[in-house]
Formats: sequence, structure tokens, C-alpha cells
Amino acid sequence: MSKNKPHLGMRAKSTISNTVIYVILVLMSIIWLTPFVCILLESFRIESTGRVGYIIPKQWGFDNYINLWTKTNFPIWFRNTFVIALAVAVLQTLIVLSVSYVLSRIRFNGRKLLMNTCLVLGMFPGFVTMIVLYKVLSGFGLTGANSVPGLILVYCASSGMGYYVSKGFFDTIPKSLDEAARVDGATRFQVFYKVIMPLSKPIVIYTILTAFMAPWGDFMFAKYISHGTEAGMNVAVGLQYWISSKTLISTNYTMFCAGGVCVALPVTILFMCLQKYYVEGVTGGAVKG
Repeated sequence: MSKNKPHLGMRAKSTISNTVIYVILVLMSIIWLTPFVCILLESFRIESTGRVGYIIPKQWGFDNYINLWTKTNFPIWFRNTFVIALAVAVLQTLIVLSVSYVLSRIRFNGRKLLMNTCLVLGMFPGFVTMIVLYKVLSGFGLTGANSVPGLILVYCASSGMGYYVSKGFFDTIPKSLDEAARVDGATRFQVFYKVIMPLSKPIVIYTILTAFMAPWGDFMFAKYISHGTEAGMNVAVGLQYWISSKTLISTNYTMFCAGGVCVALPVTILFMCLQKYYVEGVTGGAVKG
């Protein structure tokens, strides 16, 4: 019996510690989810379009969603955001994976210097160059109503500098596979496309997700480039415009909540469906390269 007592004591301590951890996690989840639940409930409230002092709607309906898509410029903002995010996801993924593969597999003069330079430049916040970028884009007519191609250009311009995670993932793939394919007569591109890419599904999905979500929620630079033109706004800028004054927030608050739900829903579904590969991409790329 005496031998079992320490074992039972350790089990009791483990049970207590796990219970405390679970309680803390549940409380944190409730605190984190409360604002989202409130926004969801507000989006179905139809008795008043302004802010009220209660959470549970007295009258439920889809009027806010119907008015959002039929009587406002939200469809234009949503289309702009989707086009930007989709284009950036495709272009940035191609650039990042190509740069990462080259830096992982090929040794050339200036490789270390290039990697260190990208690392240093990546430490500077993006808003430092906002004025210069606006001047350049304005000169090409890519601001205001034409801000969508301008934003795509800016988001993709320096995407190759974000090679760190992808390169770390490629470093985990044995180079003997490349060498075997090269011996069989495959080109560098064929090795990359037919050998490495099928083995790199987690990092490809991780890169696509991060590239898609970054412009989807961007506000600062998108507002600066759109310059108050509704035809060039994305959803973040457009929704902020609705609540920029007391008059607008009193008439558009419930539609603002409905817009927030519509914006969050696609990204949430996409992330939940691909979460497994996202985690594998992060952990697989978190190695020393």
C-alpha cells in the first residue's frame, strides 16, 4: 500500500493541474469569443439599426444581410478584397516557394548576403515606405478607384523576403531526392514541380493561407491608397467608413455587424478546413536552416 500512495498522489496532482488548466482555457475562450458572439447577435437584430444597451435581439431577421448586399457598396468592397486576396495568394505563393527552394538547394555567391539583407529589411515596418509607395502608385494611376491593382502590386513586390518558414521546410526534405531526379535527367524546374511540391503540401497550404489572410484584413495601407474613394475600398476600409461618425454609426451599426460576419466567415471556414496542414507547415518549417 505504501508503494501505491506516491503513485496515487502524483495522479491526484496531475488531475488537479489538468482541471485548473482546462478551467483557465475555458474562461479564456469565453472572454475571447464573447465579442464575436455579440457581433453575430447584433447582425440579426432588426428592431433598431443603431447601438442599444442589450445583446439579445427582440426581433430577429435577415434584413441587415439583405440590405447589406442589395442597398450598399459592400458587394464592391467584398469583390475588391476577394480579388486582391486571391491574386496575392497565387502570386505570393509562387514567388515565396520559388525563392525558398533556390535558397535551400542552390549554393551561389552572395547567398548568405542576400538572406541577411532580406532579414534586416524585414525588420523595418511597412508603413515607413507608405508615402513613397503612394507617390509611385499615384504616378501610375493606381490609387483611388484603381487601387486594387496597386495593392496587389505592393503586396506581392517584396513577398520573396518571407522565405524563412518555407526554406526551413525544404531543408527537411533530403537532397538525395533532387540528386536522384537530376541523374535521371530531370531539370531544376521538374525537380521542384514533380518531386518537391508533392512532398510539400503542408507548406504550400500554409503559404497560401498566410498570403490570402494578410490582404483580407489589411486596413492602414488600403485606406491610404483608396484615398476615400468607395470604388477602391476593401471591406476593412469600407466598414470603418460606415462607423466613422456618430450619424453613420447610428444608422449602419447592425449592417456593420452583418458585414463583419460576412467578412470573417470565409476565412474562418477556410482556416478550419485546412488547419491540419497549416500546423504541419509551421512546425515543419520551424527548423534551423
